[in-house]
Amino acid sequence: MKFRFCGRSGVQMPVVSLGLWHNFGDVDDFKVATDIVVSAFDQGICHFDLANNYGPAPGSAETNFGRILRNELASHRDEMLITSKAGHEMWQGVYGDGSSRKNLMASINQSLKRTGLEYFDIFYSHRYDGVTPVEETMQALIDIVRQGKALYVGISKYPLDLQQRCYDILREAKVPCLVSQYRYSMYDRKVEGGALKCAADNGSGVVAFSPLAQGLLTDRYLNGIPEHSRAARETGFLQKGQVSEERVAASIKLNEIAKKRGQSLAQMALAWILKDERMTSVIIGASSVEQLNNNIKCIDNLDFSAEELSQIEDILKDPVLSF
Repeated sequence: MKFRFCGRSGVQMPVVSLGLWHNFGDVDDFKVATDIVVSAFDQGICHFDLANNYGPAPGSAETNFGRILRNELASHRDEMLITSKAGHEMWQGVYGDGSSRKNLMASINQSLKRTGLEYFDIFYSHRYDGVTPVEETMQALIDIVRQGKALYVGISKYPLDLQQRCYDILREAKVPCLVSQYRYSMYDRKVEGGALKCAADNGSGVVAFSPLAQGLLTDRYLNGIPEHSRAARETGFLQKGQVSEERVAASIKLNEIAKKRGQSLAQMALAWILKDERMTSVIIGASSVEQLNNNIKCIDNLDFSAEELSQIEDILKDPVLSF
């Protein structure tokens, strides 16, 4: 595994991290989940990314990760960077959602109990909810660190016009924002519009989630929508309409470039994000150890020639590809 320092800090992250957004809930196979986490750790992935609402059911990913940690990896806690977040819906009704102090404080206590941890290495505000003043949310994060419930704090998906304000508040309190998390892939490059530069200018690391565009940047959809794939489900974050002819055609072209590089499309898509040294890590999901192992191999070739980058840009310039 390769490691990078997280912004202007002494904290290192593996360039590939494991996210538990999908495949680790109560509806999933616990044995498979255990094998994925243990295999990831054995291969140098020591950063595990959670959130209070991951499941389904909400909270179950944290509970299952806590079980895996106790059963398999308890003696390795200090070799891990374990993160969680709060801000998205945990339950319908009052106090089950949002970025208020009430929600963040209650959520971290619940998350610590579910995982069995004494503290999180990083705790994020999962989103700006459009209502809560950022001063309130950032003060909650500051107090969480001062209470010893997290070592560092981060922000996720904050709009650019509030991103700098968050950094300023946290820096003034001497609890700087260690890391900022944004959606980033070949098909979603909004972070390049300023968020990435703002983070780097303020010494914050940047972690990308959904780097494979929910599977569109893999070989899974090159020949249509498989029966049991994510896009085949009635609900979920990847809908059939997003598997458009234009994106499939672009993925086929990108796959040809990947083959010439000796990589799978997924490996190249991950390496493409990591080519920028400002990026600290990419968060991958996995439904099997085989899929995990394939994605980890992206680190074998993180360099791109000028010709390759030009060819990729020619493919990606079509605006209909963007999410």
